[in-house]
Amino acid sequence: MTQCSWVYLFSPKMLRRVLCTVLFMGALPSLAEVSQGHISVVLLGATGDLAKKYLWQGLFQLYMDQVSSGHSFTFHGAALTALEPGQRLMFDVLKKLACPPDESPNRCAVLKDQFLKLSQYHQLKTAENYTALNREIETLLRQEGLKEAGRIFYFSVPPFAYTEIARHINSSCRPPPGAWLRVVLEKPFGHDLESAQQLAAELRSFFREEEMYRVDHYLGKQAVAHILPFRDQNRQFLDPIWNRHHVERVEIVLKETVDAKGRTSFYEQYGVIRDVLQNHLTEALMFLTMELPANVSRAEEVLQCKLQAFQSLRGLEKNSAVLGQYQAYASQVQEELQKAQGYITTTPTFAGVLIHSDNLRWEGVPFLLTSGKALDERVGYVRVLFKNRAYCTQSETLRDAGHSQCKAKQIIFYIGHGALNTPAVLVSRNLFRPVMPEGSWREAVSQSDLHIFGQPLSDYYVYSPVKERDAYSVLISNIYHGRKDFFITTENLLASWGFWTPLLDSISHQPLRLYPGGVENQHLLDFEMVSGEVAFTLAEPVEVLNPNRLMPSDYKTIQSKYRHSPLVSAWSEDLISQLASDIEKTARRTVARSGQFHLAFSGGSSPVVLFQRLARHHYAFPWKHTHIWLVDERCVPLTDTESNFFSLHNHLLQSVRVPYFNVHPMPVHLNQRLCVEEDRGTELYAKEIMALVANASFDLVLLGVGTDGHTASLFPRSENGLEGAQTVVLTESPVKPHQRMSLSLPLINKARQVFVLVLGKGKHSITTLLSRVGHEPRKWPVSGVSPSSGQLVWYVDYEALLG
Repeated sequence: MTQCSWVYLFSPKMLRRVLCTVLFMGALPSLAEVSQGHISVVLLGATGDLAKKYLWQGLFQLYMDQVSSGHSFTFHGAALTALEPGQRLMFDVLKKLACPPDESPNRCAVLKDQFLKLSQYHQLKTAENYTALNREIETLLRQEGLKEAGRIFYFSVPPFAYTEIARHINSSCRPPPGAWLRVVLEKPFGHDLESAQQLAAELRSFFREEEMYRVDHYLGKQAVAHILPFRDQNRQFLDPIWNRHHVERVEIVLKETVDAKGRTSFYEQYGVIRDVLQNHLTEALMFLTMELPANVSRAEEVLQCKLQAFQSLRGLEKNSAVLGQYQAYASQVQEELQKAQGYITTTPTFAGVLIHSDNLRWEGVPFLLTSGKALDERVGYVRVLFKNRAYCTQSETLRDAGHSQCKAKQIIFYIGHGALNTPAVLVSRNLFRPVMPEGSWREAVSQSDLHIFGQPLSDYYVYSPVKERDAYSVLISNIYHGRKDFFITTENLLASWGFWTPLLDSISHQPLRLYPGGVENQHLLDFEMVSGEVAFTLAEPVEVLNPNRLMPSDYKTIQSKYRHSPLVSAWSEDLISQLASDIEKTARRTVARSGQFHLAFSGGSSPVVLFQRLARHHYAFPWKHTHIWLVDERCVPLTDTESNFFSLHNHLLQSVRVPYFNVHPMPVHLNQRLCVEEDRGTELYAKEIMALVANASFDLVLLGVGTDGHTASLFPRSENGLEGAQTVVLTESPVKPHQRMSLSLPLINKARQVFVLVLGKGKHSITTLLSRVGHEPRKWPVSGVSPSSGQLVWYVDYEALLG
């Protein structure tokens, strides 16, 4: 049976109805079916690499899939290149488009011919060019009597061009009311949190959030795209085991054999973390850790759950990552970017990062994200390894994979390449037989000679896609259908950059493990988890070290005097480690002597890294016998992020076992108001100290120093707290929030030990000044810290001490 359908042919001026084509039933829409409206697809950067490799093929696949949907299409390739050479370049690409293997040759030939006729090249360089494009689309619609359904603008251009293009589209290329606009953006979406915020703000001034589709092509990879549906369809099996009690660890890995040659200008700006971990691997992480919404088909619910998963991630530190760089990279940079012979680059080409989530489901479970170039194989996978509590008496050779509880239990979303060379979902037979959608996934025939993670393939239920699809084809289809959950929202983008930027800042000048590349890497990049951190398993061989690189470990800890008191100085990381150890030693000695340890912490940013160190490394700390006090507090609710107690709770208290009644926050919030003298909060805290702390002498007080010389919340020329009998006082800060509560200087000086922590270059000036002045607490309150019968120790890092 045949049908007659109209198709369109571009002339340089417009589309014309030109011929009636005889096709197999269902190949092209009838006129009645076109009533859903017309869609114009504009591909900016139509002659670039991404367009050539993936985007035109994805658009052709969309046309093949949707040709009978009731929509009509036109495809507009656009670039800065002039009309004639641009047309030639674009049509050279279009002639090479291919149909899927299961498409009949006749239908393929006709569809390809029609797609070419529906495609036209435009030079889009000036505002007038955009106005002309809009006029052409409107003329076509009017002449053919078509209703406009919407327009898709695909930005396959560098991000620096986004703002200008967005301005032109917004001013002269928007569809009329009633038709939708979808703007598709390719990464990178910024370089860090600040640049991402800036780009987002610029785009938001031209487009609404629902109009923007930020592409991460990994969300179109079939194995990655199936993580959420898999979790949803297998709730009955996964609900009891998808948690910290049963999952041992999770690995999210993308390994590449190619290096960065030819791309070093991009790679020098971004490196492996920005290129792969911050986006591709993080998106997979979200699909694993997010709570499942009631309906995984509702994009709004999925995106909200992803955002909550981001908010549960524990902050990354320098020791959360191991970094490497293949040996040839530096010379490639020198050659391609015309750098001097001795140029040293600190851009990582390999990274392994340990991530933890602090929500109850995943607390304590390590998530390892790993990627690199010039590695031994090309493969990508997401591997969930379950704990194994079984002991099997039967010999291993006699065990049945389907029933033996001693075999490894794991679920693997195999992204592609590697031993399988295809997307797949693998589930250990001793876990459960998964539910898989029959129309799109099928059980694979076992290949007895293949092994995955040390186990024969026969140990798994293995499923592969019925029809393999390129990631861009999947995503372009989702753009057409308006499926926002396959794309990155502004909120989720900024959450991701907010999570990764502190790590990127902290490792910007960190020495890298050099590796030769390929199979010669052997065990050089193996790393292990130690006390919540990661470190390379093997010491770095001397022959691959750069002798000119200065390592932090080359400096030894300095111990001398500062302001006539003991000084401990080192690089900040080593200094915090030493300080935490000294606090633990003091605590254990004190508990052994008197049965309890009274420790007072000051607020501010400096103690945060100390809190994290104590929480993650000091398991022998006598928390059960420790009372924790505040040296000072801001007059805000304790749940406010500005609160010193809130920071203490987030970074320390929730991770250690301090008895509830041993925690003593300052009473700044009484009678539903903050720091009002009539509420006598200072008296309450003073009485609590007198009742519990012998002679009101804390065993240890930890202080910091402000750039103005203040300590605790005792500021220069403070009216309260620098002298007198009052032990707890209200003070005024020169910066918001202005009202504070603080221990007084006389009370601090009654402590058995006082440690003062000073970190960072920003403190170099005040550190230098304090080394030259005497006892002048009215000008510099910290100069008045001098325990009457205790010891004062200064912990100052090299940056603060030496600048």
